[in-house]
Amino acid sequence: MDSAVTTPAPALDKPLMHYGKRTLDRMAPGAEQPGYRLLDVRPLTPHIGAEIGGVDLARAIGEELAKEIRLALLEWKVLFFRDQHAFDPQAQLTFSALWGAPEPNPFFPKGDSVGVSRLAKDAMTTGSENIWHSDHSFMAAPALGSVLRAVEVPGSGGDTMWADMSAAYDNLSASMKDRVEGLTAVHDWVPSWGSLMTAGQLAAHRENLPAVEHPVVVRHPHTGRRLLYVNEPFTTRIVGLPDPESRDLLDELVLQARIPEYQVRFRWQPGSVAVWDNIATQHYAISDYFPQRRVMERIAIAGAPLS
Repeated sequence: MDSAVTTPAPALDKPLMHYGKRTLDRMAPGAEQPGYRLLDVRPLTPHIGAEIGGVDLARAIGEELAKEIRLALLEWKVLFFRDQHAFDPQAQLTFSALWGAPEPNPFFPKGDSVGVSRLAKDAMTTGSENIWHSDHSFMAAPALGSVLRAVEVPGSGGDTMWADMSAAYDNLSASMKDRVEGLTAVHDWVPSWGSLMTAGQLAAHRENLPAVEHPVVVRHPHTGRRLLYVNEPFTTRIVGLPDPESRDLLDELVLQARIPEYQVRFRWQPGSVAVWDNIATQHYAISDYFPQRRVMERIAIAGAPLS
């Protein structure tokens, strides 16, 4: 009787994502730890996300307080404020001005104030932001940050998650870091927002919003930290690579945002406000609350070209 023939297992096309210890630095190595006199900073994880107490965002924010809030955002990447019930659209615009001018989203429904987008979801209008993404990466100068306030929240569900993209870069293998060094990628709104448009609408928006290119790895404009800058809905291909190789590389890179150790999750309550660093993070709005209603108002903050 012939002995059984053992067929060797096929080689893996790419390494499995590793498990065990991960590098989770809150700040760049050697960066000075900020000290806070006016803020009560309560971390939600050791490296991303903190609730801030002792601040009424509806009141005038002096320069010392503004400086501490800006420092805290650079340190924690996303800040959460509870019980801001007097925080109306005008206060939201004033608060976002601590970082820059508002940048309207060309595809979002407009709120009652210029620069404010209103995101109202219910049983008839389901959420479409349940994918890891960075706001406005399809623009030549992507949004620097965003301020989101809860107008109406469901009794359960509707959380938002953020992922630290410096942690995503730090934990790439040495060979992968070498592979992506110096690469650029195309970012385009057509595969996502464009899928809902007529040919005429596509042409009208395309005139003002051509596809753009950003480095796959960028340096944060204020901290200098290296971070991974590709995302699932808007990054369409790696420049200079054959399509199959580009697709395989992007598939591996966009998965990094899904690793729980890089993430923080926030449960919205009435009066909650979040501000996040849109370059350092990606976010994901969990769409698990239908047919309950969820209404949020968002301001994106204008940024600059990345390098």
